[in-house]
Amino acid sequence: MSTQETTRRKHWLRYGVAAAACILAVGMASAQVSSYGDKEEGVNRGDELPQVLKTVGIQQHLNGQLPLSAAFVDEGGKPVTLGTYFNGTRPAILSLVYFDCPMLCSEELDGITSSLEMVKLQPGKDFDIVVVSIDPNDTPAKAAQKKAFYLKRYGRPESAAGWHYLTGQRPAIDAVTEAVGFGYIRVPGPDGKLTQFAHASSIQLVTPLGRMAQYYMGVEYSPKDMMLGLIEASGNKIGSPVANILTYCYHYDPTTNKHSIIVARVVQLGGMMTVVSLGSFIFVMFRRDIRLGRNHDLLKPADDDTGRKL
Repeated sequence: MSTQETTRRKHWLRYGVAAAACILAVGMASAQVSSYGDKEEGVNRGDELPQVLKTVGIQQHLNGQLPLSAAFVDEGGKPVTLGTYFNGTRPAILSLVYFDCPMLCSEELDGITSSLEMVKLQPGKDFDIVVVSIDPNDTPAKAAQKKAFYLKRYGRPESAAGWHYLTGQRPAIDAVTEAVGFGYIRVPGPDGKLTQFAHASSIQLVTPLGRMAQYYMGVEYSPKDMMLGLIEASGNKIGSPVANILTYCYHYDPTTNKHSIIVARVVQLGGMMTVVSLGSFIFVMFRRDIRLGRNHDLLKPADDDTGRKL
């Protein structure tokens, strides 16, 4: 086998391995998306979202003012207003969830905690974490349980004063969600009652005076972005809109005994586009190698019957 042919075969093998690795990575990513408990893609026709999700989303109200007079109760049962945490002292991470959420809300809170573990800023000193329940049936006792769980996971008990889990009634909740641009709707739970919510996932960085500085979509947040965002928000700097790649918390399906979720289809689309792009690249490189090989064969002197070059 000629050196040229050996080199071409090595190229083919390398490209094939690269393609297989990419396809495997996309497959693993898809498996990870669908492996969280009972999650699966929600019912979808073509490119249309399920009807229930058409009113659910995140509108980025950058520089919008939070309703500081909105009344809530903290995890200790103490009445507070939202302005308690936005009095000009430090910025905050704002998360809108509900404590009995069977799916996405816990992942959002997990994502915040995981990111903050690698951020060299301390809650209660450099910033606050304000978690507001969108469910008026949530209680301070549930809020206290959530705070204890995530504070323990965070592993820095001295930062407890910077974690705030709030519950309230519909007028206050609606005032906050409208200011944030957070759309949600009640949906049936396993018992058929409207005890759950369809909503998208995002967190907001808020300035010390309660203005929306930045939106981070999804349930995983870059520690670097988190730290820089908090630093900028502390200086009352307002960020720019980000791509509205949404992850949805959907509804309970009693026919399958599962909760369904729409998981940022653009992520899956991106994976497929990567495979197609890599496949196209490999195809072009294969054709180039074949063409070069043919040209080399045409230019190589032929052998006579005795094995001598002509």
